[in-house]
Amino acid sequence: MTMTDPVADLLTRIRNANANRTERVDVPLSKVKTAVAIVLKDEGFINDFEVAKEPFPGTLKITLRYDRDGERVIRGISRVSKPGCRRYISAREIPKIRSGQGTAILSTTRGVVSGRKARELGVGGELLATIY
Repeated sequence: MTMTDPVADLLTRIRNANANRTERVDVPLSKVKTAVAIVLKDEGFINDFEVAKEPFPGTLKITLRYDRDGERVIRGISRVSKPGCRRYISAREIPKIRSGQGTAILSTTRGVVSGRKARELGVGGELLATIY
């Protein structure tokens, strides 16, 4: 079955697993999902991820992060640009999420990067998601 919006599927699976306080979530593998997982790990929202290529299309195994008290690190995660309505922004328009406590995830000419990294590079692109 073909998926219309793989990034939304990834974010929804993470959101649902986070709400249930599940330690790990498995999603079908793709390059964009792997790039988003790298950004989430670099920004400290997930502990780790692993690419398992055993069952043919492959699986991305994401380990969610919780603090010492068992509280969720991810408070909110949402898709911004959708297949029916893409949202492109310049480097000056990159939003600060929750006064810098969250981040935006952008698809740029330099790859999928966080809002902080895009500001450093001075590039804009498609605003994929926000997370805090």
